[in-house]
Amino acid sequence: MTLLAVGTIAFDSIETPTDSRHRILGGSATYFGYAASFFTPVRLVGIVGKDWPDRYSQLLADRGIDLSGVVRDEAKNSYFWHGRYTPDFQDRETLACEVQGFDQFVPKLPDHFRDSRFVFLGAASPSVQLRTLEQCNSPEFVFADTVDMWIERSSGELTTLLQRLNCLLINDSEARQFTGHRDLIQAGKAIQQMGPKMVIIKKGEHGCLLFHEDTVSPCPAYPTDKMIDPTGAGDSFAGGILGYLVNRPTIDRRTMIDAIHYGTVVASYTVAGFSLEGIQSIGLAEIDDRRSEFRRMLLVE
Repeated sequence: MTLLAVGTIAFDSIETPTDSRHRILGGSATYFGYAASFFTPVRLVGIVGKDWPDRYSQLLADRGIDLSGVVRDEAKNSYFWHGRYTPDFQDRETLACEVQGFDQFVPKLPDHFRDSRFVFLGAASPSVQLRTLEQCNSPEFVFADTVDMWIERSSGELTTLLQRLNCLLINDSEARQFTGHRDLIQAGKAIQQMGPKMVIIKKGEHGCLLFHEDTVSPCPAYPTDKMIDPTGAGDSFAGGILGYLVNRPTIDRRTMIDAIHYGTVVASYTVAGFSLEGIQSIGLAEIDDRRSEFRRMLLVE
């Protein structure tokens, strides 16, 4: 099966309570694509600037990620985000965000991308997400992420997008912000009523809630004691989920929970380093082993 992803391919500057890094590889599409590549080849759509180093493109290409849909704008620099985490890692402050016109990006899918059966719309402007989706030929499963910035700026377009989704990924504060409901169960069900059959509400170290048709399933996070940098954990979580789903014959509630377990495990490796460091040193065997360990913790046979 084929998996298409669109999102940011970026530079990040990160400040955590214990360390910092300046202008390292980041972006929603980057983390998602690398995480999903453990399970399936990935087709990537995005834009980079004149400052983008070839070594980063090669790193992704070496993972079997098709970069035919990534364009370079020689008139601008690449997307850049600078953030600082609170001492408990539970929140972060955006110190700078240079979108570099990404909100105006008009994606153009290569012809061989258009038949992608699974599509991930990373945390980008809903207009970028919609433009990407409009070029796909009847995808079977569309999975999207969003963030507070786009909820504030483009809530109308986001509502339009929801009608075309199979699943929305959103964190707890964003779900409350978008729906106006303080109660997460009410928020998740309200989002379902807007279109997607499934909603996953992320709750950080407390895991997530899966809303599947008329059921709600809590899924815990993997208990890791090695928290270095949480950046990209949500995108890696999504990459693990959709990468696993691509090769499943059906997508029911049981399959979604299995996929969430895989996404949770991949994310647990991501937070163990800056940028892609935590997942560059592992393979699918390590992921499978930790997933089995996780299921034993949950008393799942």
